[in-house]
Amino acid sequence: MEKNKLSTRDQLKTYFEKGKYPTQSQFSDLIDSLTLKEDVMTNKETAILANILASLDNGYIDYSSSQVGTLQFPIAISSRDEEDQEITIGNTSYRMEKRYFLGSEPYTIKVKKISGEELGENEYYSLIYQINQNFTINKFFGNNLPAIPDGFELGTLEGKRLSIQIVKQNLGRKVNIVNTSIRFINKTGVLIQYRAEAGSWGDIYRSEDTVTDHYDIGDFLYLYYNADLRKIEQSIVCKVYDTDNEGLLMTGYLNAGQNNQNSWGGGVINKIRNIRIECDYGDIIPQDPGNNWA
Repeated sequence: MEKNKLSTRDQLKTYFEKGKYPTQSQFSDLIDSLTLKEDVMTNKETAILANILASLDNGYIDYSSSQVGTLQFPIAISSRDEEDQEITIGNTSYRMEKRYFLGSEPYTIKVKKISGEELGENEYYSLIYQINQNFTINKFFGNNLPAIPDGFELGTLEGKRLSIQIVKQNLGRKVNIVNTSIRFINKTGVLIQYRAEAGSWGDIYRSEDTVTDHYDIGDFLYLYYNADLRKIEQSIVCKVYDTDNEGLLMTGYLNAGQNNQNSWGGGVINKIRNIRIECDYGDIIPQDPGNNWA
């Protein structure tokens, strides 16, 4: 074999065909083709590997944690063409870690059984994650709040990047869950989704009725909408009512001819337990710079 030139995989296989007796030189070729633990890559080999990684199109997770002690937070990633991949998030001391997923999208992420929780009287774990880079979902767990159960689904990743951050926080008092019932009425023929968000709490986008489980330390709600109106000539108006007294709380606008994504609902809902969202066609509204009508 030519010096410094490795044999191809197919060539190496021919050395071990039935009836053949590999020579010392051929065994040497086989060993030279392997990468061993103690081997140090050359600059050229490192550059080749870096270029391969740069072109990798798999999904991946960025995660970090701080002050979480011995907490072990495992997640399972289901992909289209591989067995479930498990990644465990432990204490990274604020350092960001990155791991690539083994299979192809779509990726569905579920939480596995959490262990090693260590919390003081007024301490909680704050879970912050993104399955869509346009918005963040927050959730407290531990202490007097419900644990995140084995099998809890974070959702299906939209895009390539999943971001997760876990932080232990002392909130100075016990935190309790409060509920707001949301009834959603869509009077149009367009798919409209809404998302509720509160202090240290956030939900996914949905198009059905729901009941929030946000916290009394941030008992207010913002609403956001998704609606693709690029092929629609009429704008849509979404009005929010306090169903206990039928008072109008706020109004959001979805512009015709646009893909309205994460569009602001028009105001804030303070300490109200029952609301109704009604979306219907309406006149085109001049854009208000204070609103997010992307």
